[in-house]
Amino acid sequence: MTVLRNVEQEINRFHGRLLAAAVFVVLAFVLLTARLVYLQVIRHDELALQAEANRIAVVPVVPNRGLIVDRNGVVLATNYSAYTLEISPRLAGSRGRAAELEALIDELSAVVEIGPRDRRRFKRLQDELKGADSLPIRTKLSDEEVARFTAQRFRFPGVDVRARLFRSYPLGETGSHLLGYIGRINPAEKQAMEDWDEADQGNYKGTEYIGKLGLEQKYEQQLHGTAGFEQVETSAGGRAVRRLSSHPPTPGDKLVLSIDIRLQALVEDMFGDRRGALVAIDPRSGEVLAFVSKPTFDPNLFVDGIDVDSWRELNESIDKPLFNRALRGTYPPGSTYKPFMAIAALNSGKRAPGTVINDGGTFQFGNHTFRSHGDKGLGAVDMTRSIVASSNVYYYSLANEMGVDLIHEQLTSFGFGVKTGIDVDGEVTGLLPSTEWKKRYYKKPEQQRWYAGETISLGIGQGYNNFTMLQLANATATLVMGGQRFKPRLVREIENVITGQRERVASDALEPLPLKAEHTELIRKALYGVTQQGTSTRVFAGAPYASGGKTGTAQAVGVKAGEKYNAAKLDEHKRDHSLYIAAAPIDAPTVVLAVVVENAGFGSEAAAPMARRVFDYLLLGQVPSEEDLVLTRQGKSSAPMGTPRSAAEMPLPGQPASVAGVVSERVAVVRAPAAAR
Repeated sequence: MTVLRNVEQEINRFHGRLLAAAVFVVLAFVLLTARLVYLQVIRHDELALQAEANRIAVVPVVPNRGLIVDRNGVVLATNYSAYTLEISPRLAGSRGRAAELEALIDELSAVVEIGPRDRRRFKRLQDELKGADSLPIRTKLSDEEVARFTAQRFRFPGVDVRARLFRSYPLGETGSHLLGYIGRINPAEKQAMEDWDEADQGNYKGTEYIGKLGLEQKYEQQLHGTAGFEQVETSAGGRAVRRLSSHPPTPGDKLVLSIDIRLQALVEDMFGDRRGALVAIDPRSGEVLAFVSKPTFDPNLFVDGIDVDSWRELNESIDKPLFNRALRGTYPPGSTYKPFMAIAALNSGKRAPGTVINDGGTFQFGNHTFRSHGDKGLGAVDMTRSIVASSNVYYYSLANEMGVDLIHEQLTSFGFGVKTGIDVDGEVTGLLPSTEWKKRYYKKPEQQRWYAGETISLGIGQGYNNFTMLQLANATATLVMGGQRFKPRLVREIENVITGQRERVASDALEPLPLKAEHTELIRKALYGVTQQGTSTRVFAGAPYASGGKTGTAQAVGVKAGEKYNAAKLDEHKRDHSLYIAAAPIDAPTVVLAVVVENAGFGSEAAAPMARRVFDYLLLGQVPSEEDLVLTRQGKSSAPMGTPRSAAEMPLPGQPASVAGVVSERVAVVRAPAAAR
C-alpha cells in the first residue's frame, strides 16, 4: 500500500523547527552577551576589586607604642620585638575538636618547648577571646627555636611564627601604680570599641593590646600611634608570597613625666615592706614629683598574660599590692588636719589668732569625754601653739563652735572630698562629711540625723573624715601658696617622635582662694614651728633649709569607750597610721608632700623621717646613707645618720650606678624661682 506524503507540510514543519532552534540559539547568545556585558562592563570595577582582593591582602601594621620617660629622660616604658609561635584555631582545630588541637600542641612541643604555663595561658585565651584569628602558644622564641620550627612548618597547618612588639618596663616594680600596664584587649573592650568612630576603629586593626591601668590607660590614644598597612600577594592557601606596597605606621607619642624616678625609687625603698603612700608636688605648677603607693607590683607580669599563680598571689595578698593607695586609698588625716581647721576658722571669723583656749587634757561634751594625748593638758593655747604643740582640746572646741556644715563649706575649696582632676583614671572623692551627705548616704531616719557629738572628732581629723594622700598634698600646696591652686599633673610634655616637637602639658590653674596673706603667713610660721620645737624637731635637726610640717596619727580602727589605745595588744593591721604633711623651703615652697605609713604609729616616728629624706634629695641632691636607709625602713630613724650620698650615686633598680644620671639639673630646677620656669 502506497502512503502519500505531504511534502510541503513536512517542509513547513521543518522550517518551523529550524526557526525555533534559530530563535533559541540567538536568544541564548543574546543572554550570554547580556551577561558578558553585565559582568565585564557594568560590574567590571566591583568584580575586578574582588578578584584583586582574592589575590592581594591588606595587612594592618601595628605601630610602635610610645615611650614613657621621667623628667630627666630615664626610660620607664619601652618596646622590644620578639618572635611568637601562634595557632589559628579555625585552621588547626576548633572547640569541637579540642583533642585534635591538644594533639597538635603535643607535636609542637617536640619542636619548640611548650610548658604547662604556656598551655594554661593558651586555654585561658581560647575561653576569653572566642573567635580570635590567632592565639600565642609560645612567646619570645629564640632564633634557634624559630629555625627549628621553620624547617618543619609544613607539618603544622594553621601554625606560624610572627614577629610581635612587646611592652617592657625596665625598672620593674618602680612606679608601677602610676605607669599602669598593657594587656590583651578583652571582649568588653572590643564591644566598647564598636562605639568609636570609624577612623579610631580602623587605627586599632591588628592591635591586640591596650592600656589597662595608670598612664598607659589614660594616654592610650597618644601612646598607641597610627597604624600602617601592607599590600601583599597571597597564594591560594592564604600565605603571603610577596609585598606589593606598604604605608609605614606612625609611632605613638612619647610621654615625658613630671616624676623624678630616682626620687620615686628612693621613697619606695624607704617604705621597705611597709604599706602606705606618698605624693610630692611642686606647688608652683601642680607637677607631681613623686607618686608612690606601696607595696608595688611588676607590670611586666601582665604584658604577656599573667599566670594564675602570680595573679592569685597579687590578688589575695593581705597587703593589696594592686591597690593604688596614693590615688584610691583614703585615710583619716589625724592631726595633719589641724592647720586646715585653723585657716577655716580664720576665714570664717570663728576664731582669732590670739584667742586662747585652756587645754586641760580633756574636752567634755554632754556625757562623753574627748581625750588628748595621754590625757596631758597643754595649758593656755593660742592658734599658733595649737598647731606646734598639736592640741586636741583646741580643735575639739573649734569644731564644736564651727559645726559640720561650716567646716564642709570652708574646706571643700581646698579639695577635700572632691577629685583633684589629676591626669590618671580611678581617683576617688574621699569624704568630707556634712549633714546633707549623711541624709543621702544612710537610709534609716535615725541614721540620717547628724548628732552634735559627731562633729567634735572632725576637728582632729577623725570621725567620718577620709582623704587620699593626693588630696592632702594638693590641699597643703594650696595652703602654703596663699590660695594659689592647680590641678596636679603627672605628664609634663608630649613629644611627637617624628617631628621632635614637644607640647608642654601645663597644669590647669584654678581660681585662687581668697585667703588673707596674714592668715596664711601665720599658718606657715606655725608649720615651721613644728620642725623647730614641735613633734618633728628631732627629724629636722641640722637641716640646712627651713621647712614646715605637721605630724598626724590616725586611727585605723576605733577604740571602745573607756579603753585606752595599746598598739602592742593589737594586730599589726589594726594599729594607728603615721602621717605627715610638709613644705620646703617654707618661705617660698618649691615642694610639698603628704605621706602615710599604714599601721606605723606616731607621725614623727615613721612618716616625718621620709619627708626629711625627700627634701634632702630635692634641695640638696643627697640620699640617705645605707645605715640610715635601713633604719628608715624599720621606722627607727630621726635625723639623718652617717654620711649622706650624692643622689647621682644612687643607681636605679636593676641598673648600675653609671646610668643613674645626674640630678644637678633637677636640683637647679627645684630651686629656681617660678618665673624662670
